[in-house]
Amino acid sequence: MNAQAISVAATRVAAAIGLLLTLAISEAAADAGFQRWVSQFRAVAAKSGISGTTFDRAFRGVTAPDPEVLEKARYQPEFRAEVWEYFDNRVNESAIATGRKLARQWKPWLDHIEARFGVDRHILLAIWSIESNYGEILKNDRVMRNAVRSLATLAYADRRRAKYARQQLIAALKILQRGDIDVSHLTGSWAGALGHTQFIPTSYEAYAVDVDGDGRRDIWNSIPDALATAANLLARNGWRTGHTWGYEVSLPGGRKFPGGSMNLDRWASIGVVRVNGKDFPRGGDNAELKVLQGRDGPAFLMTKNFFVLKRYNNADKYALAVGLLADEIAGYSGLQRDWDRPFTRLTSSETEELQRRLSALGYYNGPIDGKIGSGSRDAIKALQGRLGLTQDGHPSKEVLSTLRRY
Repeated sequence: MNAQAISVAATRVAAAIGLLLTLAISEAAADAGFQRWVSQFRAVAAKSGISGTTFDRAFRGVTAPDPEVLEKARYQPEFRAEVWEYFDNRVNESAIATGRKLARQWKPWLDHIEARFGVDRHILLAIWSIESNYGEILKNDRVMRNAVRSLATLAYADRRRAKYARQQLIAALKILQRGDIDVSHLTGSWAGALGHTQFIPTSYEAYAVDVDGDGRRDIWNSIPDALATAANLLARNGWRTGHTWGYEVSLPGGRKFPGGSMNLDRWASIGVVRVNGKDFPRGGDNAELKVLQGRDGPAFLMTKNFFVLKRYNNADKYALAVGLLADEIAGYSGLQRDWDRPFTRLTSSETEELQRRLSALGYYNGPIDGKIGSGSRDAIKALQGRLGLTQDGHPSKEVLSTLRRY
C-alpha cells in the first residue's frame, strides 16, 4: 500500500471512529434527557394518584428510549393496503378454521359472556383473531415489548403522540397499581396496545372485566377476561343483541345512490337488494351504503352494529373484516362477489408454501404465516426482477407455479 492509500485509509478510519463517538455521545445525551424526563414525570404521575412505589417499580431498568418504537412511530405511516390485500390477510381459511376450533374449546365461557353482554360470540372470536391472531402475537418478542418503556418513549420523543402517550402511560401505571398484572408481564404493541384483544390502557381502564372471578382483570393470560372485555366495550357502546352488522347487497346499474342513512325498506325500493335474494328482516332499521372498492367490488348496507364495531377501531375496513370473519366462523357463506384482484388468489396454505419457497431461495426471511406483508412483497418483487417479470409483488398462483419449478 503506498503512502497516499495509507493516508486515505487512515482518514476513513478516523472518520468512522469520529462518527461512532458522535453517535455514542448523542445516545448518551438522549439517555440523560430521557432520564430527566422520567424524573419529572414522576411528579405528574403522583398528581394522578400513582404512588412512588408503583412508579419506581414500573421504571426499574427503563433507562433509555426504545429505538424500535421510535422507528415504527416515525417510519410506519399506516400502510395503505389494497382493499383485497387487507381482507386476504384477515379473512382467510386459517383464521376461519382456528376460530371454529376455539369456539368449541371455549364454548362454556362464550355461552356465559354472550348471555351477560349480549354480544355475538363469533364477533368476539373475530376481534380476537384480527387483534392478536388468537393470542399468538403475545408469544412474539419481536412484536410485544415493555409497555411502560414504549409509552414513555413516545411521550418523551414523539411530539405527535406525546399527549396520547402520557395519558396511556398514566393509565398503564394505574393498571400496575391496582394489581391486575405485574410489571414483568405488562407488555404490549409498540403503541401500547395490551393483551389478547389489544386494548390501549385508557380503554382497558374503562372496559376491562374480571369475568373469571380471580380478582384481576387479566387480558394477557385469561381468555375469558379478554373476550368479556371486548364484549363489554361493544355492549356499552350500543351493540344490538340479535342484530347483524350489515348485508352484502347488489346495486342496480345506471344510477347514483344517496349518501347517508336510510331505512332498509327505502333502500330496497330503489333497487338495492340482498345478494342472496332474501328480504331484509327488519325493514325499518337504518343502514348506510359502503362500497370499499367502488362498483368493481362487493357492496354492503351497514347497520348500527357496524358502527359500534368502529368504536373498537375507527376504520371501515377493520369493522367489515370483523363482520365478514365472524359470519364465516359462524358457518355462513362468504362474499358472493369477491374483491377485484389483478391476479388469482392463493389459499392460506398456498401462501405459506409461497413464503417457504421464497425463503429457501434466500429471498425471504420473515415468518411463515400465510400473511402477505412488505417482506413477502419485496421477496416476490426480487424474484420477479430476477426472472425479468413485471415487479408487482402480487402473491399470485402464477408466482407460486413459477416457484414450484425450482
